[in-house]
Amino acid sequence: MERSLFEESLSGSIPLAARMRPRTLEEILGHDEVLGAGSPLRTSLDRGALPSLLLWGPPGSGKTTIARAIAASVGAHFEQLSAVNAGLADVRRIVADARERRAVGRTTLLFLDEIHRFNKAQQDALLPDVEEGTIALIGATTENPSFEVNPALLSRLRVVVLAPIDDEAMQRIVDRALADSDRGLGAHRIELAPEARAALVAMASGDARSALGGLEFAASIAPVRDGVRRIDLESVRAAMLHRGAHDKSGDRHFDTISAFIKSIRGSDADASVYWLARLIDAGEDPLFIARRLVILASEDVGLADAAALPLAMAAQQAVHFVGMPEGYYPLAHATLYLARAPKSNAVGRAYSAALADVTQGARDPVPLHLRNAPTGLMRSLGYGRDYIYTHDDPDAAQEFLPERLRGRRYFEE
Repeated sequence: MERSLFEESLSGSIPLAARMRPRTLEEILGHDEVLGAGSPLRTSLDRGALPSLLLWGPPGSGKTTIARAIAASVGAHFEQLSAVNAGLADVRRIVADARERRAVGRTTLLFLDEIHRFNKAQQDALLPDVEEGTIALIGATTENPSFEVNPALLSRLRVVVLAPIDDEAMQRIVDRALADSDRGLGAHRIELAPEARAALVAMASGDARSALGGLEFAASIAPVRDGVRRIDLESVRAAMLHRGAHDKSGDRHFDTISAFIKSIRGSDADASVYWLARLIDAGEDPLFIARRLVILASEDVGLADAAALPLAMAAQQAVHFVGMPEGYYPLAHATLYLARAPKSNAVGRAYSAALADVTQGARDPVPLHLRNAPTGLMRSLGYGRDYIYTHDDPDAAQEFLPERLRGRRYFEE
């Protein structure tokens, strides 16, 4: 019986993504603008400097790998913590050891993964040792640091934005794993069909860990013919089937919903339904999507198509009634209708203009003729006097704004 790739692997049970982790800056692919020769950060590192950094990027973009490679490039001692399960006691222990290393001339690099999970007090506790140079800190986050990292700490870190790995670099990562006989799959007879390779790269969506994990699993289930494991399109699809699309509470959630709304606002029906599919595939709450469509129906279509808001509300009710997965029908129906509808933001502009007057002090008393007069005293004080009942005289001239706002125009088509 043929032994599995996992049994045959010289690395035992270590996942392929971990085995193929780049060990030097030169091995890192896909981040040339940040780490390529001649880039500011690379120049600084090549000259022996070790700045404190904040690596901000999506999962699988290489944050941990970059931190390890940076430590190796300058000969620093590397310590790693995750803010998910570490606390100040762990930081203090590392700082105490770092002081001893510093006394003999060696730098300590502390890599703090998920740094946004530290609370304000924990983040503030890092400040003195970063400022004094006791440790060099590299934090990593998938969240927008403007909102998740304390300004005091953020001001002491250089923010490095890591984009998802592009398709060309991802193809090279996959090919390198297939060819490498020491750490990769090169010692095994494996063929990756071109269409399977393209699908693997596309479905990884810039996440190298996902691509390598998918490659390894696809190889383990691929059909074997004449002693060769032939990874076909079906194997890749099966391997990548349950890969998560985005974190529903993170930046990619907000980026995707933003693309969805802006595509509808821009009347691009194709892009609108594409982003809808992305949201649904990621497991987004369908009622959240429906709420956004209801808002958009008033905000961006408004009076240009009076049917837009009722249709969006009908979609919300339909999703609530039908549930998923069939609920995608009313969601797609409303999405395409709103994308193709004429657009007007007159509703929002009118309200914003009126609110601006209100918040800037235009809170004059209600004119007497517009006030309710349920008692004789109120009528004797002039409440309701000279009010013209519109149905009796539709053409009568009548003012409805306070005196100093008369003539003000809030609504414009």
